[in-house]
Amino acid sequence: MTKHFSYTAAVAALALASSLSAQDAPLTDTMMNEQVKSYDWVRPQADYVRKTVMIPMRDGTKLFTVIIYRKGTRDGPILLSRTPYNADKMSSRNRSQKIEEILPVADAEFVNDGYIRVYQDVRGLDGSEGDYVMNRPLRGPLNKTKVDHATDAYDTIDWLVKNVKESNGKVGITGSSYLGFTSLMALIDPHPALKAAVPQSPMVDGWMGDDWFHNGAFRMFGFDYDLGQTVKKGGGEVPRGGGDDYTAYLEGGSAMDYAKAYGLLDLPVVRKVLEHPSYDAWWQGQAVDKLLGARKLTVPTMLVVGQWDQEDSYGAPAVYQALKANGTPNDMVSLVIGPWRHSQVNYEARELGPLKWEGDTGLQFRTRYMKPFFDCHLKTNAPACDTPPVLTYATGENKWEVSQQWPAGAYTPLYLGANSSLSWSKGAAGTDSYVSDPAKPVPMLPRPVTMKGDEWRTWLVHDQRFVDGRTDVLSYSTGVLDKPVHIKGAPKVDLRAATSGRDSDFVVKLIDVYPRENSADPTMAGYQLGIGIEIFRGRYVGGFDKPQTLEPGKVYDFKWALPNVDHVFLPGHKIMVQVQSTLFPLYDRNPQSWVPSIMEAKPSDYVKATETVHFGGDQASAVWLPVAQD
Repeated sequence: MTKHFSYTAAVAALALASSLSAQDAPLTDTMMNEQVKSYDWVRPQADYVRKTVMIPMRDGTKLFTVIIYRKGTRDGPILLSRTPYNADKMSSRNRSQKIEEILPVADAEFVNDGYIRVYQDVRGLDGSEGDYVMNRPLRGPLNKTKVDHATDAYDTIDWLVKNVKESNGKVGITGSSYLGFTSLMALIDPHPALKAAVPQSPMVDGWMGDDWFHNGAFRMFGFDYDLGQTVKKGGGEVPRGGGDDYTAYLEGGSAMDYAKAYGLLDLPVVRKVLEHPSYDAWWQGQAVDKLLGARKLTVPTMLVVGQWDQEDSYGAPAVYQALKANGTPNDMVSLVIGPWRHSQVNYEARELGPLKWEGDTGLQFRTRYMKPFFDCHLKTNAPACDTPPVLTYATGENKWEVSQQWPAGAYTPLYLGANSSLSWSKGAAGTDSYVSDPAKPVPMLPRPVTMKGDEWRTWLVHDQRFVDGRTDVLSYSTGVLDKPVHIKGAPKVDLRAATSGRDSDFVVKLIDVYPRENSADPTMAGYQLGIGIEIFRGRYVGGFDKPQTLEPGKVYDFKWALPNVDHVFLPGHKIMVQVQSTLFPLYDRNPQSWVPSIMEAKPSDYVKATETVHFGGDQASAVWLPVAQD
């Protein structure tokens, strides 16, 4: 009975308290406007501080910047990234109260060790003020203003070290793709507080081999990027509909016809590219490897690229070679080549398509090499630096390797020969021919082709058997290897060829052919793995700034490089080289007749051409492999 009265009394007390509370706070009006101006999703229990600020540049423009660090951080190095991809979104991956959850996965190792992470919108985009120029040139002949990415980085760093009291006054910069480009630009006339840089897959030269062109051949899918990034309302992919991209681009015609059909000439960035089809002063003046090669590097820099980077394979090695050519020592510049697609270094990287590695190679690199590199240059009472001059991942054997220079192999010719053969010795003279038909270009992937998502990210490691045997593709192969062939560098193509047309493209693929039987991993049985795939536009045989008509029937020596690799062709495998003249729809079609600008080719300009590849004798075609002596 006593317990019953106690319970009743408690209920009564609660009811009274509720009544009094209701009297103190009137009920919310049913018709009150339910929209509120803002909500701070970073709650008091968060284990981090997240600040947004507008940092003033020297011309008065203010750039939106997000500053994040774990609560209690003191004397922390600053790690900066400058992005066109929305700093606010990049720094709020999840709406969480845990710092590892809001930041990109690759930031965890840093913020958990006292780093202050900073993301900034480049001028003209998202939260930042000013005008946006996609590849804003360095101030000078192409940029008459007083500001560029170098000055914006300088002014940002200057503000950060003066205003972020939790920092130790030392700054590093990093990021991939466009963020790699802005990281490199920060190295020009750098702020004294900038102590280290890790540009990853940076855009360096948009004509030579990053993003827009490769050796003169244009990548039309870049129009999607242009429309998505430079239009405030209505931007996104070109509205060509779904289905097979192969068909859509084939029906679209030349770059100019395609651009006109979808109203893309309203975009200044599209007009600029179409106006400069050759490697003129406009492109050369923006090439970051040339800009950096002309200066003394004063900030220790680790250049990073993926071996199968489908977007920016050219830039990092080009900058490395330019800096080494001007005498930059190993303790100032290093090169990393991992077994990755574009930007995969910042994600889980246990595999790429059907290829599987020994653990998470992205995490391995970040924890074993990238963070120690930043630590030794940025931390107070820093440990000694022990940065490898060159770090690569030997695919095939699947292990990390350190080299003292790059390339790290001796160039050795592998000759094309009769009966579809490849040999280390030059054979008798001969020729092979095929007919290249622009109306039926060789696809880059089995159709239907979709150039986005995983299909795009992994296309470079797709099995090449789908084109082996086509009448417009020549395939040459060694016999079965009885010992490993280890290559470390960029294979070089020396193709002696003639065309019946007045212009032609040539594509060379270096392929690792797996044994026909493989019960342990049936997916890889007979697999033809592309190790390097690259195109060359024939009109530039005399120089990339000097397009010329090809003389029908004349044998030309076409020379270009494949992407940089560290790969081991294992015993039991074969080495294959494929030659073709189209790689569609990744690259626009060469009409094979002469037109001043392929960008403006008309339907009647596209004609069939017979391509003749010479081998042996005085006109011996070969792929020169950088063979390492293990």
